[in-house]
Amino acid sequence: MKTLHLVRLQNTPIFQQLQYEEALIRADHRNWCLLNDGSTEAIVMGISGKPEELIDHNLLSVPVIRRFSGGGTVLIDPNTCFVTLVCNHSDVAISPFPQHILKWKGDLLGYEVKENDYVLNGKKFGGNAQYITKNRWLHHTSLLWDYNPEKMKVLKLPPKMPCYRQGRPHDDFLCRLKDTFSDKHTLFEKITESLSREFVIKEVSEEECAENLNIPHRKATKICR
Repeated sequence: MKTLHLVRLQNTPIFQQLQYEEALIRADHRNWCLLNDGSTEAIVMGISGKPEELIDHNLLSVPVIRRFSGGGTVLIDPNTCFVTLVCNHSDVAISPFPQHILKWKGDLLGYEVKENDYVLNGKKFGGNAQYITKNRWLHHTSLLWDYNPEKMKVLKLPPKMPCYRQGRPHDDFLCRLKDTFSDKHTLFEKITESLSREFVIKEVSEEECAENLNIPHRKATKICR
């Protein structure tokens, strides 16, 4: 089995996490997993997202970040958990295409896939975005441990919605993982155990991960507001 370098983060701001991820996909050659428990509040959009279509600016009170990958718009806060994988094509036995990566990761972690989401009983708990290069791919997932329905109203219903959503508002469409797991530690340990079936896990420090920030590479992650 191939080695996976695992970094455990605690309340690392999502902008900093995305900077790490962009450095890992562009400037490193190893397989990585970043697990982050919580972040300061922010809205994160895909690289082609249009703020006027996605965000109610009358309710906006947090920074808006445009990440380097595609995908939808999410509201991040201390109750959001993150699982990012950065892998070489040659080290994972799947074709490097978005739906193949999404299903492979879902199968590995035990998550049901509907269109581009991870769901439980027809409700979304995990949003996904991907970035694929010639030799490597990155897949990041935000997991809803909990959320505030009032704050979620800052996100407009997107112009393009998955069919299974059926036009449902956020509170009828989303679910909380805290209703399934006893605590976050259990959630993350289950993820780590699942990853160990595919990789040899090597836990490394955040500092080792951050070293890649000093290697010259293209940087597309930006704070918009």
